[in-house]
Amino acid sequence: MMAGMEDQVWQPLRTVEGLPLQGGEGRFRLLETAPSGLAYLIHYPAGVASPPHAHDHDSIVYVLSGRLRGAVDGVETELDPGDSVLHPRGVAHHVEALTDSMWVEFKSPLPGNPPIA
Repeated sequence: MMAGMEDQVWQPLRTVEGLPLQGGEGRFRLLETAPSGLAYLIHYPAGVASPPHAHDHDSIVYVLSGRLRGAVDGVETELDPGDSVLHPRGVAHHVEALTDSMWVEFKSPLPGNPPIA
């Protein structure tokens, strides 16, 4: 069971799939893991972006606060709180925080290597 949010320590987020973030750094908390996947809480300050990348798992992003802009396979979109997007495995995508933003990201299957650091 998940520990209280106040007990969890934020970790610096500097890379995604081994590529450096652009415009600064974010932070993350590992919320839960299971044999079939994991969930992160991620925060990017305004102006921070992931470079275009793809990975060996599906990711579902659910925006809690802020505003994100991104693209999946070249199709651009903007996301507000309550919006979600799928980043399918093997498909290039990126995300940029237009304002300070926080989201939950579910990854399945369990990634072979840590996808963020």
